[in-house]
Formats: sequence, structure tokens, C-alpha cells
Amino acid sequence: MSAKHASETPAGKTKKFGKGERQIPHHSQKAKKYYPAEDVVKPKKVRKTIHAAKPRATLQPGTILILLAGRFRGKRVVLLKHLPQGILLVTGPFKVNGVPLRRVNARYVIATSAKVELKGIDSKTVEKVSGEGYFAREKKEETKGEEAFFKQGEKPEKKPVASARASDQKAVDKALLSHIKNEPHLLEYLRSSFSLRKGDRPHEMKW
Repeated sequence: MSAKHASETPAGKTKKFGKGERQIPHHSQKAKKYYPAEDVVKPKKVRKTIHAAKPRATLQPGTILILLAGRFRGKRVVLLKHLPQGILLVTGPFKVNGVPLRRVNARYVIATSAKVELKGIDSKTVEKVSGEGYFAREKKEETKGEEAFFKQGEKPEKKPVASARASDQKAVDKALLSHIKNEPHLLEYLRSSFSLRKGDRPHEMKW
């Protein structure tokens, strides 16, 4: 503490209690009796550094993956591209097993030894799909009042698939389907779902 700051702070009092002494601070230095009712929000200090995600050596474009989580768990899909933060862009293709163009976490997939050639795939469409805003959800208009009250027990309406997304799906899958049909048993392999039965040992399986 500097000498200037020490001179500005008011001095406390010294009281004697029998043989001992006690220093009583000035009233301006005492703790406050009243505190704000709401907590003051302080920004959280991030101590961890964000590192770039390193993809596994087995996760190469064209590799057939098995999804382990999500709506399509157990399905086999084709890896198209690596996205930032360990995200993968995959497709079924949709006509084969019903899996559309979607993003999946690299931690929840198993890479197999089977591969599909990506030659002739529409690279412009893949770049468009891999953009940040492509999979963004549309904001809903919240209905209030009586209309919202009576719609509580109703089933949610199915969203119609956008024509732009359907055309992008067809453009990407067109080249893939031609390569898949040329390979024997590959079409049936992609259509089948992966599951484990009693007695199966995943760590001994060859993917």
C-alpha cells in the first residue's frame, strides 16, 4: 500500500480490555450490513485453451461409418467431409437407408474398413451444406392466449421438407448411388442396421 493511500484511509480506535488491547476499524472500513437481493453476475474466466480437433486416421472421406447415438443409431452412413470442432458431415444415402444429410459427432461413430468412392460428387453442394447456417433452425412465432391453450394436447404438425434441401440431397446422393450399385453387396450392407447380441464381443470384431 502506498503512503498516499495509507494517509487517506481513516484510522481506527484502540480500546483496552483489561490487560489486552483491540484495534477497532473506522466505520467506513466495516463490512456492509445490507447486500443486494440479486447476485451480481460476473463473467466466468475460461482457463482452458481451445485446441483444434484432430480427426482419427480411420475417419477418411468415403469411409462407411456406424452411428452409435441419435435418431439414426445403428445405421450405416458415408462420410463426406470433416467440419470444425470434431463434427462430421454424413449421408445415408437417403434413398438407401433413409438417413439424410446431417452432422454427427466424431466420438459417436465407428469407422469400418469399407469405403465408397466420392468421385463425381457435387463439391459445390457439399460446400453449401457444410456452411454454418445450413442446419440452423427456423424461429417459430409463439402463439399466446386461447389459441396456445387449446393446442397444448395436440400432436405437433410435421414440418414439410424444404425443396432446396431435397434438391441438395439428390445432388449429393446421385454420384454415390452409382458407385454403390457397382460394388457387390454394398447396397444391402448400407441398408442393414448394426446391433449387438448376447455373447458378441465388440473389441474382437474387425470393422
